[in-house]
Amino acid sequence: MPKRKQPSGGKQNYGVDYASFAESMMDTSLYGVGAYFCDQHPDLVEDVIHESDAIESVGLQAYSASNNLSFDECLQTLLTGLAVRYYKAIVG
Repeated sequence: MPKRKQPSGGKQNYGVDYASFAESMMDTSLYGVGAYFCDQHPDLVEDVIHESDAIESVGLQAYSASNNLSFDECLQTLLTGLAVRYYKAIVG
């Protein structure tokens, strides 16, 4: 949970400390998977994002059937794509 800035002079300040928030987002498994994939396979980042988008829009079962892939392969690609998008959103 992001730390809130302390109110000053009796006024409440509902601002969020975005540096603390971003740091807390980096402490997740999804972030770690995305970071690892981006570091180890930079040439495949755009491909996995594109394919995971397609899987998401069509659905896992339909995508796996129409592309002659196993359900597990499609699920792994979908999750990797989500992790990569998450990682890229945090680091910019």
